[in-house]
Amino acid sequence: MPHSYGIRARTRHMFARRFREKGSIRLSTYLKIYKVGDIVDIKANGAVQKGMPHKFYHGRTGIIYNVTKSAVGVIINKRVGNRFLEKRVNVRVEHIKHSKCRDDFLRRVKENARLKHEARAKGEKVNLKRQPELPRTARFVSTAKNIPETIAPIAYDTLI
Repeated sequence: MPHSYGIRARTRHMFARRFREKGSIRLSTYLKIYKVGDIVDIKANGAVQKGMPHKFYHGRTGIIYNVTKSAVGVIINKRVGNRFLEKRVNVRVEHIKHSKCRDDFLRRVKENARLKHEARAKGEKVNLKRQPELPRTARFVSTAKNIPETIAPIAYDTLI
């Protein structure tokens, strides 16, 4: 049977509502405040067909450039060949959510500012750079009450 090339082709699982997320949409979806410059994730909601983004943009992250009564405009960088094109997509608020991609960065900025302030008050220098996790320290295993034993595989034998 030939496959189709429709606008929602091959989106059977992509636009399906998840387990225990079916039914009417929560009010908190509509009460969230979006501002120009906010970073948002696009996740299409199959229950609302109006203002649904194309399947390509499902799961993408973009920046809001326009806010209207029930929708927002999002700028997304789309890779076409060897370049990135700036695509502007208008999406209803049911299909987006605030991205958490900057949460860790903003937490680190606040923590670094606090550490810098404390160090300046004490008159000492503090290193604010992220350090890679070091290898575990060496340790010895005592054999005093821990006699080494030789382990060998069990010989193969049919169970019939």
